[in-house]
Amino acid sequence: MPKIRVLVVDDAVVVRQLVSSVLNHDPDLEVVGVAANGRIALTKIPMVNPDAVILDVEMPEMGGLETLMAIRASYPNLPVIMFSALTERGAVTTLDALALGANDYVAKPTGVRDLAASQEHIRAELIPKIKAFCAKQIDRPDVIVKRPVSPPLVRTTRQHHHRIDVVALGVSTGGPNALAALIPTIPADFPVPIVIVQHMPPVFTKSLANRLASLSAIDVYEGAEGETLRPGAAWIAPGDYHMVLTRELSAVQIGTHQEPRENSCRPAVDVLFRSVAKVYGCHTLAVILTGMGNDGLQGCRHILEADGQIIVQDEASSVVWGMPGAVTKAGLAEKVLPLDQIGSEIIRRVQRDRAPSKVA
Repeated sequence: MPKIRVLVVDDAVVVRQLVSSVLNHDPDLEVVGVAANGRIALTKIPMVNPDAVILDVEMPEMGGLETLMAIRASYPNLPVIMFSALTERGAVTTLDALALGANDYVAKPTGVRDLAASQEHIRAELIPKIKAFCAKQIDRPDVIVKRPVSPPLVRTTRQHHHRIDVVALGVSTGGPNALAALIPTIPADFPVPIVIVQHMPPVFTKSLANRLASLSAIDVYEGAEGETLRPGAAWIAPGDYHMVLTRELSAVQIGTHQEPRENSCRPAVDVLFRSVAKVYGCHTLAVILTGMGNDGLQGCRHILEADGQIIVQDEASSVVWGMPGAVTKAGLAEKVLPLDQIGSEIIRRVQRDRAPSKVA
């Protein structure tokens, strides 16, 4: 069975060696080339024919963004994963790269001198993403057999819904672009708050919040301890912190903590959703967008048990249908929709019980 062929592009020799060593130890992967900058990488792509490119963001002579645009022009379907420094500049450039067509990103390990920790970081963060975007390379049967596709298991729509007082959203791989498409559809007079978990490291979540705020009619913030929720605004869980909601008299406030990871994630969707179900109960609308893994599945169970509502993104419009697929396959979703329909569905559900009653 053929291995996934990877080209590693980074100006630092130690990083190229580190990434290559870790990837080559995986039986499904093979580093077929390395390059010190984008110009060299572009000459190597037709020579080594990679299945995926790991691309540094900041490089001399030809940087990551310029290289990415050139790759997309000549190889529109070649998976590219950005390898980003955990800095404000790195975060902003990474978001630019995602908007330009990068498939995903991984933050570089911060403790490069701690070799074992750096190796584990690459194994845990980079390898699963390479395999997700190159799944056909390691799951290719000798004979192609067409299998019947079962329709999504969707929960029967209820006749009676409770008024929605909060929208809770979980997203991961492909999330920055999905949020950039969804959040700007929310009107400035949106009558409820929005809380979001996007799997991202520190610094990145603040940059994402700032970018979404610049694109949207509503305010978007990185969540912070003690902030009070209000209508017409959204809060993104800060990187490396779980975000929860608590009720103080008539106000709902944000709390953050660094308790253990759940589903290998911090922030985790499950943690936020459990607290939302406890605070808002049946007045919750949960939304699961594109993402790898199954974070959010158990949280959706809590929301359903509280008689809340759940909608998810469909497979065709998802970058990875792990998180929304898990909720759908468990029969928890009330609706499965393409990304471009989710904004209008959220607005419709939130406004449904707020329309002024007609006088006979």
